[in-house]
Amino acid sequence: MRVGFIGLGSQGAPMARRIVDAGYPTTLWARRPATLLPFEGTAARRAGSPAELASVSDLVCVCVVDDADVEEILTGTSGVLAGLRKGGVVAVHSTVHPDTCRRLADRARGHGVTLIDAPVSGGGPAAAEGRLVVMAGGEPGTVAYCRPVFAAYADPIVHMGPLGTGQVAKLLNNLLFTANLATAASTLALGRELAVDPAALAQVVSHGSGRSFALDRVTAAGGTLDRIAAHAGPLLRKDVRLVRDVATAAGAAPGVVTATAEEALERMNSAR
Repeated sequence: MRVGFIGLGSQGAPMARRIVDAGYPTTLWARRPATLLPFEGTAARRAGSPAELASVSDLVCVCVVDDADVEEILTGTSGVLAGLRKGGVVAVHSTVHPDTCRRLADRARGHGVTLIDAPVSGGGPAAAEGRLVVMAGGEPGTVAYCRPVFAAYADPIVHMGPLGTGQVAKLLNNLLFTANLATAASTLALGRELAVDPAALAQVVSHGSGRSFALDRVTAAGGTLDRIAAHAGPLLRKDVRLVRDVATAAGAAPGVVTATAEEALERMNSAR
């Protein structure tokens, strides 16, 4: 299978490198030439546009930041759909609104192309070690077709159901992570007021039943959300907004997890 990969950020770059190292003929495209530098000396090819990349690919993986980026990459004048052959597949690894994936899948279908949503979680280190989790939504046969490539950087790969369900799962994951940031930071702050050293408390909790990935991130950032805010704040605000939109459209109660996530955003000065 020939693979095209777009989105060579802190998570996408190690994903693409794992695909290259697995021996798949791989073509890359990036807006910023600097992100291609780590691939010099590898077997990866470079394309001049998303359309050119797509023209030499069977599967195109997209791992850019948001809905607008995904739409531009796929449907622009020199976008993926302008170059991908009939029977080709697009896997959206970005975290976006499920309706965005459904709308783009309709556009892709008009080109004879199948689109699945396949958001990932775990971060750059997990990608480099091949232990991301992929949450896939779409036709079972198409997910099965993509699975060997996904296995280069992910374990487990979970088929969540129809198109869009992968995005819903990822948004719920990020909602809970955001809420956990608030509870972790609040717990360390309360410990400080009760004369318990935050670093010692974090060490204890990280080995106890209260442990969480969010606690590890807060501890690594000095015990507060201040250092996390600059990078994570805008991204988490986007994801919390998306999950609220999805819940509202479905008539689902947002629950305490959403309120707690909002508190985390307020602590990071990133309230919606």
